[in-house]
Amino acid sequence: MHNYRIALIPGDGVGQEVIPAALRVLNRAAEITGTFSLSTHEFPWSCEFYVRTGAMMDADGLKKLTDFDSIFLGAVGYPNVPDHISLWGLLLPIRQSFDQYVNLRPIKLLPGIKGPLRDKSPADIDMLFIRENTEGEYCGHGGRLHVGTPDEVATQTAVFTRKGTERIVRYAFDRARERRKILASCTKSNALNYSMVFWDEVVADVSHDYPDVEVTSYLVDALSARMILRPDTLDVVVASNLFGDILTDLGGALQGSLGLPASGNINPERRYPSMFEPVHGSAPDISGTNSANPLATIWAGIMMLEQLGETEAASLVMSAMERVVAGGKTLTADLGGSSTTSEVAQAVADALPV
Repeated sequence: MHNYRIALIPGDGVGQEVIPAALRVLNRAAEITGTFSLSTHEFPWSCEFYVRTGAMMDADGLKKLTDFDSIFLGAVGYPNVPDHISLWGLLLPIRQSFDQYVNLRPIKLLPGIKGPLRDKSPADIDMLFIRENTEGEYCGHGGRLHVGTPDEVATQTAVFTRKGTERIVRYAFDRARERRKILASCTKSNALNYSMVFWDEVVADVSHDYPDVEVTSYLVDALSARMILRPDTLDVVVASNLFGDILTDLGGALQGSLGLPASGNINPERRYPSMFEPVHGSAPDISGTNSANPLATIWAGIMMLEQLGETEAASLVMSAMERVVAGGKTLTADLGGSSTTSEVAQAVADALPV
């Protein structure tokens, strides 16, 4: 039996509720398969930690995380701490330092969920977004001059390297080859005549190694419209850091609730731990009420199991989650139900085969 060491960062707000709820399900799957176990260590890093200490995590926090097999994150952010402080103090340093260059976001409408598109079914909405996660528009290169004067200047420079662009594009082609062999590349090369033209050229170069995959380049605005009007024509989508961030939130809306989208920050070579998280944020308005939807975090846990190689357990949890959702009896308020966070997690755990 393999024991995996998991670093827990519940973070802020409902993150502290959905992480233990999801762990209940993952540990139950481990018991059923009998092939692995999870040993967890919790870190208190959060906006509350920042208010107390002036930092989002310990000075040696990255070193502390290095030896873990995976990182399981709840949510980061709270009204009393500016978002750029919380993001650049915790999430982005982990993503960049651990070379988690793949941000993986499944956009899938589950059976039983009524999405916002009246004529679209689960068969129509099943996409996998692959977002470049360590450079591009979020590399942090820039600065401000003459702050507070009429001559103030702010610059924010996007950085695209051939290494960084090619590896995310190649990863996307590999995933497309595993699915429907259809790849959409998100670009804006009509206006961004350096970075996005470069992106398009790399996609074209890499495509020669994947003659069995049909690749189409879409301008980001046209792709946004296609996600609404023709989601059935999209399967795997590869995008830069900024475009991927925006489009996957649109994709989350197509899933019917922000309580469903999950995300993986992945180092495919496994030189560093990968990090998995729900997308919904800390939701301070419902924090402490045991009403947050735990399904996004459970889904993130499924992705974590897949990355660890525990595919049987991942499949069991996914099937259990889909059965609970399709049943419609144990759902949180965002999905039209009245169940608590704990009740939904327990329902998924109970839906696992004995």
